[in-house]
Amino acid sequence: MKLYLTPNACSLADHIALHEAGFDFDRIRVDIPTRRTESGDDFTQINPKGYVPALVLDDGAVLTENVAILSWIADRAPQLAPGGELGRIRLVETLAFIGSELHKLLIRSIFPTSDAEKAAVDEVIALRLGVIAGQMQGDYLFGDQAGVADAYLYVMLRWAGALGLPVPEPLPAFVERMAARPAVQQALRHEGLA
Repeated sequence: MKLYLTPNACSLADHIALHEAGFDFDRIRVDIPTRRTESGDDFTQINPKGYVPALVLDDGAVLTENVAILSWIADRAPQLAPGGELGRIRLVETLAFIGSELHKLLIRSIFPTSDAEKAAVDEVIALRLGVIAGQMQGDYLFGDQAGVADAYLYVMLRWAGALGLPVPEPLPAFVERMAARPAVQQALRHEGLA
């Protein structure tokens, strides 16, 4: 298995989740502006979209998009997903919210077209962070066990922190708990972030 990543990009969520699952995988860095891998290969031959993450499975199948990759990991490591009759649906719901309502807005905050756009986007991010903070069901999103959705949320909160955005309670303690996890520390070391 090969994970194509860019350090501190959203692919960090998949990197963390793969370590949490205990999977063996290779890491291949991608330079997004040039669409080249660390060995100089054309990344668009792996993912025509030209951005990370991309996960190449042992049989050669390629998965892209955080929601798909994180869902795939959770299917194979059920301890990283919420249980119960609606567990799978709640996981997809949460991953979709993080992807569409946090991830995309944070990208706009990082690369705004104007100061006015940044101010407006940051206001909406604050509202969305309030929603996710209200959904916490314990130390992590779905209770007392970390899962794939927590890995994605952790990366988004790292970005929010780097932007100086306010992060409501109980999310600062969540970030600290996540940062202390061995899988997170390992992924950060691999990406040169720790």
